Amino acid sequence: MKAQTLIRTTAVLAVGLLNYAYAEQPPAPCHPNLHAAADRQTVATRGDVVKLPDALQDRLMRLADRPHTNLPMQAFAEADNASQLFQYYLLDTEGFEPNVFTHIFPGINDAAQLTTTGGNCGLPTLGSVRVVLEPKPGLPTDPMNPKAFIDVFTDISPLFVINNESGWYEGWMIHDVVVPDTAAPRKDGHAQFGTITKADADELKEMGAHHNVAAALFTTDGKNVHFPSKWDHFPDRQTNVVSLFESMGAYNAMQQSDVHSYWEFNYLGTNWIHPLYELPSTGGFPDDFGKAPDAFKDGEIGKLQSIVPGSGPRGINNDPRVMGDNPNRPRDPDRFDGTVDAQREFRQRGVPSGLANEIYLDVYARPVSFEPAVKNLQRRLFDAYAVEVARVDTNHDGIISAPEGDADTASDGFPSNFRLYLPPSAFNRFAVTREINDGLLAPRFSPSQRAWVLSGFRVAVNPSVPASAERDSDDR
Repeated sequence: MKAQTLIRTTAVLAVGLLNYAYAEQPPAPCHPNLHAAADRQTVATRGDVVKLPDALQDRLMRLADRPHTNLPMQAFAEADNASQLFQYYLLDTEGFEPNVFTHIFPGINDAAQLTTTGGNCGLPTLGSVRVVLEPKPGLPTDPMNPKAFIDVFTDISPLFVINNESGWYEGWMIHDVVVPDTAAPRKDGHAQFGTITKADADELKEMGAHHNVAAALFTTDGKNVHFPSKWDHFPDRQTNVVSLFESMGAYNAMQQSDVHSYWEFNYLGTNWIHPLYELPSTGGFPDDFGKAPDAFKDGEIGKLQSIVPGSGPRGINNDPRVMGDNPNRPRDPDRFDGTVDAQREFRQRGVPSGLANEIYLDVYARPVSFEPAVKNLQRRLFDAYAVEVARVDTNHDGIISAPEGDADTASDGFPSNFRLYLPPSAFNRFAVTREINDGLLAPRFSPSQRAWVLSGFRVAVNPSVPASAERDSDDR
């Protein structure tokens, strides 16, 4: 490991409290931050930082102390009252198997240019993610309400700028599927939304070491949870949790290797998940339970696309002249809301996060109430996707349009679609990936970690704390 100068220092805040940050400068020949003390003090005394939890303050000051182009993002309030931090993630490169983006492998990339990490003569790549509620007038102040207005601020250092083949980094909030409670089935024998039947529960409990009981994180082998770790080995030793990845959109460096990103979490098109039927074409999804991913070996990378929206290979496949990206009316997922439904986007490629979770329950957690005779994992995925989309898709085109997916719309016997949206607290992990333009919305090599460059776990903040400075005048 390359030498680093790591000195613990103390910064006295204006409010008279002590916080800690690292004076962490790179070794020669890299250049130190000559303004480290001032930068650290600036961040430590900022109104959006002073009341944050100590660990998060420490990470933000550590980023400020290092060589950088920009300080960690200033969070302004978007309402008259301060934004409220209710969860955060601290990111590093330690929580998954080393890959060519984060590690040097002799004979593979030891004589090539570094592509992701290793900036500033080897300073470790670190990041932070702040998740805050904006208490806007007329909107919920409970962040668990799907109509609440939530902001996500990400700061990372160092992460090399990407210059080739339309590459980018992408952030992902990750929800690991939980074994639900039991309830009586629907009239057709299928489990009710968000539940499993007693017969399902009995079979799940018999798996492996009997781990899969109500409220536990579901594991594919029935053994104790094995999160991604640096000791994994693709493809034979991988995590046993089942994960949904919600995109934070594209990241890139401001200059050199300094990354800052802002994203909005809400039901208006962002709390949606990529088309799950893309997964067998990413390279990290197994054909069947207990098998290693083999899409690359079988030549299936990119075989299945969602460019023309629909409910997948076992569902509705649409005419590209009807549902394709029309040059005269280009797809615009941001046009989710509106007072005239005809002007709202109807060609959504993904599905709301809670519906994606329901699809995964069919695939993994309902061995009796959903297609008990079907054991092939891909077939179960394709069938579940088509079935669950159809419950919300009122015009039978295989797509959850903006009006159909609206939180206030009634569907499948429910008075609203609130159930279709997972709350932010359900996303217990966060990852950043190195993407490339493959046409898929699913993470590269998902659900494996072969393209991960950073990860971290959710930290709850309860009660929430003020996390903004003055009012932002940049109104939308």
